[in-house]
Amino acid sequence: MIEFKNYSLDNGLRVVIHQDESTPIVAVNLAFDVGARDENPEMTGLAHYFEHLMFSGSKNAPDYDVHVQNAGGQNNAFTSNDYTNYYVTLPKTNLELALWLESDRMFQLNLDEKSLEVQRQVVIEEFKQRYLNQPYGNNLAQLRALTYKEHSYKWSTIGKEISHIEKVTLEDAMAFYKQFYAPNNCILSICGDVDIEEVQKMVLKWFGDIERSTINRPTKIVEPKQTSERFEEVTEDVPLNAFLWSFKMGSKTDGNFAIADLTSDLLGRDESSFLHQRLAVELKLVSNISAYVSGDRDPGMLIVSGKLNEDVSFEAVEKEVWGIINQVKEKCVSDFELTKVKNKFETAHIYGEMSVMNKAMNLGYAELLGDVNGINTELSEYEAVQVEDIKEWAGQFLKEENVCRLHVKKESNE
Repeated sequence: MIEFKNYSLDNGLRVVIHQDESTPIVAVNLAFDVGARDENPEMTGLAHYFEHLMFSGSKNAPDYDVHVQNAGGQNNAFTSNDYTNYYVTLPKTNLELALWLESDRMFQLNLDEKSLEVQRQVVIEEFKQRYLNQPYGNNLAQLRALTYKEHSYKWSTIGKEISHIEKVTLEDAMAFYKQFYAPNNCILSICGDVDIEEVQKMVLKWFGDIERSTINRPTKIVEPKQTSERFEEVTEDVPLNAFLWSFKMGSKTDGNFAIADLTSDLLGRDESSFLHQRLAVELKLVSNISAYVSGDRDPGMLIVSGKLNEDVSFEAVEKEVWGIINQVKEKCVSDFELTKVKNKFETAHIYGEMSVMNKAMNLGYAELLGDVNGINTELSEYEAVQVEDIKEWAGQFLKEENVCRLHVKKESNE
């Protein structure tokens, strides 16, 4: 059980504080409720671009990283389709420094033509290296575009194409900053050996006077129900043929998310999973195979993907994948098999709670999802799943009319 103090400032900033007396390190996490799904379809990648811009320094702290490093701390950030997250860990004696740094860049970030251009080149290079010029780098983006026809999940956080980043102006960036990087669009979570009342005073001191913004999000689009299988094949310079499937499913906050997650674990969490044992170990059809859920705030995906061994056909692999899925749908998995994946989840869950950084991040995300106490109830939700739940869920979602199949075919040397 993680005990916490949660409240809101008058300007809308949501705050969650957890006291952990076991460590001299304090973690500060800021979860901004803005991600790729909030972007204009004609200017995608802006949320991720802005993650980079947030390290351009602020009025009173022109070099954010130097301040953190000199205080014995570490920091980083990430962007998803659903939100953007910033985190820093440092000795508890330097907590106020972290709050000052974060408030300064929330209130008065250094945004100018120079910082815009420097980070633009960084993002473009990342786009090329990680997505366009790396084998299999762009395949998940291709699968998203095949899976979603209307919802903004149809593009990745890096964006649809480089030209979208190239055309971002200083005016565009400033408008994005003023709207989304405001206290009423942020959750501040703090974990460590801290005095809660003192932390509350510090938070009020550094964030209390920042004005809230008016947030105008794009109209929320509900993805139409898929009624038939979708298929696409691409030819690329890759070492092995690969396949990626997606099955549409519910959101992270749906009551059956734990069932979906455990189903994906049974199918392809690790080397003991059904798909790996059958296709990689027994039949030696694939070099690797996995299954996982995207865990999105809106209806997401269960993804199955793998790389085929030489001279193995897509048809042979996919026949076996359907065979495993149909077994799960037609008969209950055993209690032993379900308990095994539950135990693995529990181990990972408990291990994650040992880190103040993980706790700060998870508390912030739970609050973002609408119930900060979800961090304490999640494990019991997984423990409550029964074998019949797995069979029923698989029968409802893992069916041919709900699948999108992407084949990645390697270029011929002929």
